[in-house]
Amino acid sequence: MNAKYNTRKGRKLSNLVREKILKTFRHLRKSDVHVPGTGANGPDLILSRTATRLCPYQFEQKAQERMKTIYSWHKQACKNTNLDGVLVMRMNKKDPLVVIDMDLFFDLIK
Repeated sequence: MNAKYNTRKGRKLSNLVREKILKTFRHLRKSDVHVPGTGANGPDLILSRTATRLCPYQFEQKAQERMKTIYSWHKQACKNTNLDGVLVMRMNKKDPLVVIDMDLFFDLIK
């Protein structure tokens, strides 16, 4: 993969999350959620004060193929049910993490 492709992939994901935040909190303006330039230090999305009050999370986006196993596990959590799948995973000596679908996440924080 070349660097331009990876950059585009990451920016596309950042823009997707930005649009999801703006759709979830309809009274936010586009200027309330900013995607910084490539290579900038800090968070992948910069939220205004108003946006941070409504959505008190710091987002880090990763668009990589190396997460295939996590997606397999989440698929297993969703299998044979009409319930939302929730994956709980833990690495040795680390706090457990929860993986849910992005749409479900934004429905929960709405």
